Order: sequence, then C-alpha cells, then structure tokens
Amino acid sequence: MSKERPTVGTDGKPLPTLPPERDARVWARLVRVMFYTPGFLALLLLKTGEPAGFGITVELFMLTSAAAVVGGLFVASQSDGRGADHSSWTGVWSGSLVFELLAGVPFLCAVPPLFHELANSTLLHAKAPDAVNIALGASELLPAVAILPFMIYQLAGFGTLHFVVSRPVNWAINLAILALIIASNVANRQAAYGVEKKLVGLLVLGMAATVFYGVLKLRQMQADYDRRCPPKESK
Repeated sequence: MSKERPTVGTDGKPLPTLPPERDARVWARLVRVMFYTPGFLALLLLKTGEPAGFGITVELFMLTSAAAVVGGLFVASQSDGRGADHSSWTGVWSGSLVFELLAGVPFLCAVPPLFHELANSTLLHAKAPDAVNIALGASELLPAVAILPFMIYQLAGFGTLHFVVSRPVNWAINLAILALIIASNVANRQAAYGVEKKLVGLLVLGMAATVFYGVLKLRQMQADYDRRCPPKESK
C-alpha cells in the first residue's frame, strides 16, 4: 500500500490537498486518441464542404486535436528525479486539466451537431426516389448522453478541477459547461449559427481561462506543500 501523505505542515497548518499520483503513460496514450480521431473527423468534414452547420464543428474538432498536443507537452514534462522542480512535479496534473477542459469539453460539444448534420445532409447521401423518409426523432440525442458520465467524472471527484477550486465553484463551472453545450446544440438545430458560435466561443474562452488558472494554481499548491512539508532525502 502507498504511504499516506502528510496533512499538516511544519507550521502546524493544513497542507494543500493535491491530486493523487497518476500514470503518465495512460495520458500519453490518450494524446494519440485525442489527436488523430478529432483531426481525422475535421479533415473529413472540410473535404465534404457543406452544410453550413459543419463550420463550428470543424473548429471544435481542431481545438480538441491541438489541445491534445499541448496536454501531451505538459505530461511529458513530468519528472520526479534529479533536477525536478514544482512545474515538473505537476506536469501530469496540468496535462490532465488540459485534456479534460480544452479537449474533452469541445469534443462533447461537437459530437451531437456532427451526428445531426451527418444524418440529415443531402450532400453526403442522396435520397433514392422511392426511399421512405424516416425521422430519427429523439434518437438523435443519443450522442449527447456522453455528457452525463463526464459530469459524474467531474463532480464525483475524479477530475483534476476538483482539487483546484472549491466544491461550489466546481459545481458552478460544470453546470455552466452543461448549459452552454445544451444551448449551443439547440441553436444548431434551429440553424441559428451566429448564436451557436457566440455560445461556443464563450464556452471555449471559459475553459481556456479555467485551464490557465488551474495550471498556475497546481504549481502554487505544490510549491506551498513542499515549502511546509519538505520531501525527505532519498538514501
């Protein structure tokens, strides 16, 4: 069993609650998945061209792919050996924050309108003269169900954001994510693409600001932890 972390510093005050140690190899494998899959989908939609509803979806997929590369850079900076500093000790945590908010959230936002456009596009599949038009109806919402386990991941303490902000702020951020994703998808269904772009832009800016704050906060927490609970010298 792994040893328990100290909870009280040398000054008698509580130490920051840091995220648990995570396997960097798992996050490194995730880089490939989050880079190639959205990137391939984006190139496929660009080659297809129309319809107009693909516009913001392509941008979200490209953001997911690019964020995966940045997340991989953070994970690759992880080091616990000689010369390691507060930044390198928090590399995996910072990378996971990038994956969760700048790769995962845009991907979840892009999938439902992607499915809707693919299912209804007349450019991708021409209808036969004698074909029966069967509306998908509520089944079109099935890809959006993926947002629910993501909410559980975030709110049940699995996510890195749980360790960076207070519980009320964590709930507020994730409820805002859910609301903006739902609102942007509704705007897409109503062909209000201008409104959709504004909502998605607000979502992405919010995630970028949260990641910026979270990475700096993690480094500050690690520095505070080491200052008040110096690591023991290895024999």
